[in-house]
Amino acid sequence: MRDGLILKKQANLFTVEFENGETKTCIARKNLKKEGIFVGDNVSLDEDNAICKIKERRNLLIRPPVANIDKMFIVVAPIPRADLYTVDKLLIFCTLNSIQPILCVNKVDLDEKFCKEIEKTYKGIVKTLVFSSFDDSVEKVKKHIKGICVLAGQSAVGKSSIINALTKSQIAEVDTFSKKIERGKQTTRVVQLYKFGKDKFLADTAGFSKLDEGLLELDERETKQYFVDFLPYAAECKYSSCMHISDKDCGVCKAVKAGKIAKSRHENYKKLVEMQKILKKY
Repeated sequence: MRDGLILKKQANLFTVEFENGETKTCIARKNLKKEGIFVGDNVSLDEDNAICKIKERRNLLIRPPVANIDKMFIVVAPIPRADLYTVDKLLIFCTLNSIQPILCVNKVDLDEKFCKEIEKTYKGIVKTLVFSSFDDSVEKVKKHIKGICVLAGQSAVGKSSIINALTKSQIAEVDTFSKKIERGKQTTRVVQLYKFGKDKFLADTAGFSKLDEGLLELDERETKQYFVDFLPYAAECKYSSCMHISDKDCGVCKAVKAGKIAKSRHENYKKLVEMQKILKKY
């Protein structure tokens, strides 16, 4: 029996890398299909080189479908317009699943002012890299690749372009952007880990338009503790049970009015709390 890491999944075929660097394309035993096998899984192969066991996972992200993630590069760009609500949900998801998030603001060459505004919004909240996949500034990303890392974000924000720039080749198909519908055209259909050295992997993954709030498994009253920029001002609330929704006696709401907390972060927080309330009813 041999142990290995799933590098690529395409239909019912899996590319497995072994400790010695050797790779092999394998199938899986039928009894494992119900469990699901994902890129990033640590598996065991039997004497017929078929996957017969999936080892316990540290975490799992269904979309993009990758297991045992160490870091998530959350990619946004000025075009298509950055969805910061999804960013804030992904930051919470990372915290809940022991994943280190890094915010990547791509396409600075298109709108530097917008990119810098995002960097300012998330200062002190998450490590933020501002760059363009079309120049050497993209090398900032490579310095942070360690363990199993994923590029996650909307379609057409440049995830595949980042892969191509870092590998200096055209190994990933580049997304295009439709001005008519104001969103990207998804081109990445196969999830794959690209190797950048020993124990350094980066996945190019299909784009998505949202992260289901139900995946966060949060009670609405717990949500506030995951907005770390609120915490210094929460001490100024009159009541410890304050949900930071209305202005009255709320230190967080006062901080938003004073420009100490980004308004977009507060709006996203309120939206998420409402969604959690709705989910609780079902």
